[in-house]
Amino acid sequence: MPSFTRRSLVALLAAGSLGLAACSGTPSATPATPAATASDGALKVGIAQIVNHPSLNDLRDGFKEGMAAAGYVEGSDVVYEERNAAGDQTTLTAIASSYATKDLVVAIATPTAQAMIQALPDTPIFFAGVTDPVGAQLVLSLEDPGGNVTGTSDFPPVADQLALIKEILPEAKTIGLLYSSAETNSHIHADLVKEAAPALGLSVQEATVSNSSEVAQAAESLADVDAFFIGTDNTFVSAIESVVQVAEARQIPLVVSDPDSVARGALAAYAVDYRAQGVQTGTMAAAMLTSGGKAGDIPVERAKDLELSVNPGAAQRMGVTLPQAVLDRAEHTIG
Repeated sequence: MPSFTRRSLVALLAAGSLGLAACSGTPSATPATPAATASDGALKVGIAQIVNHPSLNDLRDGFKEGMAAAGYVEGSDVVYEERNAAGDQTTLTAIASSYATKDLVVAIATPTAQAMIQALPDTPIFFAGVTDPVGAQLVLSLEDPGGNVTGTSDFPPVADQLALIKEILPEAKTIGLLYSSAETNSHIHADLVKEAAPALGLSVQEATVSNSSEVAQAAESLADVDAFFIGTDNTFVSAIESVVQVAEARQIPLVVSDPDSVARGALAAYAVDYRAQGVQTGTMAAAMLTSGGKAGDIPVERAKDLELSVNPGAAQRMGVTLPQAVLDRAEHTIG
């Protein structure tokens, strides 16, 4: 991914909305985890995420794994406080304010990182699961983030994701793009999809939602497409079962950017290994703590591991057969 200048950042921001996710259909926000017994000198780390779904949970757990591998033992060297906003922006803002006394904060997903950065100008912040840190105005550039922020990006392999749809459905002409109008990362991913689709002979129909209660209705509104596609969208992923039901009923294959959604009924995903990205982020944070440097001086890293996951059972329920070539190169076959 090329670096971005301030001018390109302004252009990106002007091109799309910078709203935050609001998933009113998600469970209530989780309270703070109890602090583990630890010595007074233990590092105090706050971990925040916008909603509860497996990939974001993998980022959280992977971060702690990366820190542990670097020698930070939970309960003695480091104490974690974990909070989940359940898609509510007011709750997310409150979580950010409550983390003002932390030594380091982990922000999982784009809306979370935006809230943490706004509230915590002096606390080192490491984000994970952020699609475009520059476009979301989190950093000045990938090479030189600036300020008190750095982390890892799950910038999507959009051309390869759409090519997978064509490989599974060679006759496909139209894809139904589903995303939240309230998530910066989703606007960025959607724009990339619309740019890449014509080269593969695909047109795009889109339906957006503002919260998870609208997910099923949005999918139902795209009845004439050849395939559904969902990018790195927290609102849709948190309610993926609603889209799966529509995909099966309408016999429309569902391809996603979230590997855990395949286990929940989607057809396929070519996507980041989120547990590995969490470990990568934890390793970066541990290195900064060891060196005594500043977060903003550490270049943002792209996720290093991309994997193909497929669900033959879901394919059958959606009326398609996965090509043998796809099955042969899949790292994960589910169902």
